[in-house]
This record gives sequence, structure tokens and C-alpha cells, in this order.
Amino acid sequence: MNPIQTICITAIFLGFGLAEVISGRFSKLGAARDDWKIESVMLLLLLVLIQPGIFLGINWLGLHYFPHMQNALATLPVWGMVLILLVADDLTQYWWHRISHTPLLWPLHRAHHSAAYMSVRIVYRNNAFYYAMMPGIWISAVLVYLGFGNVYVAYLVLKMAVIIGAHCAVKWDEPLYKIRALHPLMWLVERTISTPATHYAHHAITNEDGIGHYKGNYGNFLFLWDVLFGTALITRKYPQAIGLQDDITYGKENWPAELFFPVFKSERSHSALGKERIIVE
Repeated sequence: MNPIQTICITAIFLGFGLAEVISGRFSKLGAARDDWKIESVMLLLLLVLIQPGIFLGINWLGLHYFPHMQNALATLPVWGMVLILLVADDLTQYWWHRISHTPLLWPLHRAHHSAAYMSVRIVYRNNAFYYAMMPGIWISAVLVYLGFGNVYVAYLVLKMAVIIGAHCAVKWDEPLYKIRALHPLMWLVERTISTPATHYAHHAITNEDGIGHYKGNYGNFLFLWDVLFGTALITRKYPQAIGLQDDITYGKENWPAELFFPVFKSERSHSALGKERIIVE
């Protein structure tokens, strides 16, 4: 990561985290010891190994096989780079996220939904292969090699601010919905970017209350993709429970299987991470 990018994203992360602590929500999450293991190990793997490894690897390949292409697109206008990043990174992540709710890739995304709480701490909570195979990271690395460096830094800082805010235990959008004068603005905001209301719905334990929508609201940065592709549900309400029903019914999965399936597999009955996979989303 670029040092400025690292500092900015860390500050955003800590800012929302501090809001959780001050509000008292962080201490009431009810996270177990294995939750800490999943979240801390994945955070380190992604930020220290996976993401830097992909960017360094693409840079090495570029310098060795395509040296003439380094910074080849650096003269593109900023708005052009932003549009390309929104499609190449965020739109591909929307589809990656969406197909990760199908039987094929659900085991790589299940860990993100097994948390029974919303918090900044689950932002990076996923199977390691979910990130290692994510198309948007690889494409972004190529674009940075082609000259998108500074624009990518600003883009990713803004994107992560939205994503971290959408997972935060402090619902920043809730008080804004109550201000009548802001209704037109919030109508636009909630159809453009991910908000706590729309993203909490995606993490709901059930759809039966008309608020949960775990088969939709896939947007990470832009919620606009859900609007365009018909997967959006906007209620301005928040589900009563977060997590996975099968964890309640059969018990929590072991954390190595959640993080490293298919290298490690679950021994639990009725498991999407077991030797004989049963898809129970």
C-alpha cells in the first residue's frame, strides 16, 4: 500500500472503531474468541501478504515482460481513471460478491456472514482465497502499473470509507433519515453508495421480516449496481438479528475451516465447509 493510503484508511478504520467504543456498542458485540482469531488473522494476511503480494507480483511481471507499458495510461484524465476503476474494481467486486452467494463460492465468503454482529472488525472477515482470487484486486494492480497510482490511492480511500461505514456498529445514516429536510439527499445517497441500512439487510439472519435481504444488496462501494441489476432492497430499517441460522442450529464452524477452506475442512454436520458440502446459507 501507498503510505498515504495506509494512513488514511487506518485513520478511517480507527475513527469508526472509536465511535463504536465511545457509544458502548463495541463491548456489546458478543464476539467469541474464535471471532477474534478469524478477524485478526485475515486482517494480517490481507494487508501484509495477499494484497501486497498481488501488487508486487503484477509489478514484477510488468517490468520483466511489459516494461514499455509502465505508466502507459498515466495521461488519462482523472475522471476517466475513476470511471475505469469503478467498473474494473467495484463492478467486478459486485459480481464477485454476488456469485459468492451461490453454492460454488459460498464457502469462500461464509466467514463474512458468520459474525453475529455488525462492526468495523468484520470488514475484512472472509476466507483467504476469497481475496486471493478477487478479480478487482488483480485488475487494480494492473491499472496501477499502467499509471493509475495516485488516483487509485484516492479512490480506494473513499471506497474503504464507505465500506467501513456500512459495517460500523454505529449506524451513521439512522439519524439522517429522521431529518425531513434531508429526505431528498438521503434518497440519492442510499441509491448511490452502501449505507448501514442497506448493508445490514444483506447480513440479516432472515428475509422473513421484509428487512433482511441476504440474496441482494451486494454493493460494496456503489449501491448503484444493486439498483441497476435489480438486487436492491431499501427499507431504511435494520434487521433484528445478524448472522447465519445454521450456526445457531448446528453450532459454530471451526475457525481454520472458515479461513482456509478447502485446505482445512469442517467436521460439523450440515456444513458448507465439510468434506461433503451441504449448502446452508
